[in-house]
Amino acid sequence: VQLQASGGGLVQAGDSLRLSCAASGRTFRNFDSAWFRQSPGKEREFVAARRWSGGSTYYASSVEGRFTISTDNAKNTVYLQMNSLKPEDTAVYYCAAAPRVILSQIRIPSSYHYWGQGTQVTVSS
Repeated sequence: VQLQASGGGLVQAGDSLRLSCAASGRTFRNFDSAWFRQSPGKEREFVAARRWSGGSTYYASSVEGRFTISTDNAKNTVYLQMNSLKPEDTAVYYCAAAPRVILSQIRIPSSYHYWGQGTQVTVSS
């Protein structure tokens, strides 16, 4: 599976962005998918995840209520809708996928087999 992330950019605090992650080589339909982010000098941080079985979603407390992860199986794409962006949301955002992730490890980067190349999100104050 190859993942291609896009949609990042420079926005002001309070603005919205929608990130996209298009999969090729295999359908996203049976994959658990997630978004992580990483700022300079920091470890990669969990943002959101969605399980293919049942569609349950999970969020970091820092983005709960502002970000939404979703998938479009017809387009083989996972999205991250980001609203009310804050300067602390500034990071490179990565999409990730795996055939099945144990629930207790859904927030751990090493649980995912496939990664996109990252897209930069910069939020100015």
